[in-house]
Amino acid sequence: MASFVRITVLVWADILTAYALFMMMPYLTTVWNLSITRAAAIVNVFSGVTTIMPIGMAFLVDAFMGDYWMLLLSSLAYSFGVSCLAMSTPPVLSNAVGNCGEYKPHCVGDDQKVLFYIALALIAIGISGHITSLESFLNQQQEDNSEQLRPLQAAGGLGVILLPIVGCIALPYIRPWSVRFGIPAICTVVATFLFTTGSCLYRRTEPQGSPLTTLCRVFVASASNMCRHLPSNDNQVPRTRGLRCLDKAVVQTQNQEQKEQNRWKLCTIEEVEDTKNVIRMIPMWMTFIMCGVVISIGNTYFLEQATNMNRKVGKLKVPLPILKFFYDLVKDHFKSLYVKVTKKVIPGKYVPPYGIIVAMLFSILCCITAAKVETRRLDVIRSHGLLDKPDDSNVKIPMSMFWLLPQFLLLGAVDGMSNFSIDQFFTNQAPASMGRYLKIFSHGVIGAGTVGSVLSVYVVGKVSERGGRPSWFQGTLNSRLDNYYWTLTVLSSINLILYILVALQYTYKDPPITDVSKATKNERSAQP
Repeated sequence: MASFVRITVLVWADILTAYALFMMMPYLTTVWNLSITRAAAIVNVFSGVTTIMPIGMAFLVDAFMGDYWMLLLSSLAYSFGVSCLAMSTPPVLSNAVGNCGEYKPHCVGDDQKVLFYIALALIAIGISGHITSLESFLNQQQEDNSEQLRPLQAAGGLGVILLPIVGCIALPYIRPWSVRFGIPAICTVVATFLFTTGSCLYRRTEPQGSPLTTLCRVFVASASNMCRHLPSNDNQVPRTRGLRCLDKAVVQTQNQEQKEQNRWKLCTIEEVEDTKNVIRMIPMWMTFIMCGVVISIGNTYFLEQATNMNRKVGKLKVPLPILKFFYDLVKDHFKSLYVKVTKKVIPGKYVPPYGIIVAMLFSILCCITAAKVETRRLDVIRSHGLLDKPDDSNVKIPMSMFWLLPQFLLLGAVDGMSNFSIDQFFTNQAPASMGRYLKIFSHGVIGAGTVGSVLSVYVVGKVSERGGRPSWFQGTLNSRLDNYYWTLTVLSSINLILYILVALQYTYKDPPITDVSKATKNERSAQP
């Protein structure tokens, strides 16, 4: 029971830190005075890397480290990273202009920049390690005491509900950035310390080897047996006809008795079949990336728009993270509603493909809504003579921030549906041996799109400058983000057509579970 508490506090600290990191875009554009595109590039690369790295970390866990050591090292990196982030704020280590204690660009020196980027690298390691091992390690501690842990699980769930409220209401009212980042840093350090105090009590499992190694063995074995002929006996070759070049991985060598010593030259039929299944999923995998590109605009350009808009409801000034609260609310509950509606209408193995179509349709609607709202925002800017004024937190557009709420809600539906449906697609179609990697791959797909959004902004910006025209991405309030959103609408529409064509050609296996709703209960992740 004590072990459960020590691990759960890591989840609480992760949630609080996530709300602090949500404000990274305004921090870079106001304190560092970076352009919108450069700040968005930093945030998107950081966000994308944190969701791609778990694939490699899962390999390290399965092949060498185990969940405990991954969780310990990543928690230490997380603690140092958030602490370095708090220390990188200008008043803490400022030497740019004497004893500069303001949150202004001229107070950000080289020391702060180096410490900031080190912090992002350590935080990325921490988040990735927690995505990889936190949920599985927590499950290992609950196997024998499920009845006794129910009260603690209820308390842990209550903390998961209350902390987002604290993160979106309390933290934004703390004006000093050093304190705003410092509170999550203290909580993360304390949570890591509490976790380490139970090191002698935790149940641990030894590494059993990674299925990614098996994939590599199949490629190496097929290459080493390239000059050999396939056997005439059908029982000695894989059952599927596609990707015949991999069939030579099962060709019997002369020294069959040394099979265990030559595992990199000879594989089983099942191992080759599993490898083929993974390769066939790649075209589908590629069509999911565009969802990540659209999702990436939520905590970058959407948030930057909200920074300069009117945040008051009556006399009450609403904090920006309230948008993330509604975003997460839709993200967590919309997929459950979808499953309840479709599980009696659509066969189980087709629920994920239809869910992905729904997510792509919502991404198109989100981009259209964002483009329409941005057009109205630009009209308000022009009508009030704010067109050529710089992006300054003191210059507020007389337009309510809640005009952006519909696009945040639609984006939350995109995020929830895409993660859930892609996760279920991997669960249904990927080999059973890769069960640990299913959710990690689904997050990695979105992460690839998030990193790819940096390239899309660069290309769109360059194309918009042709013919001597001004770029759509400016450092003032007249940036043409609406044109960028329309571009994403067109790209998302094309991607939806490509997905449908690929999905029609794909051969679907029956899902390993018959009740998709059971999967949704187990789908909740400890990702911050």
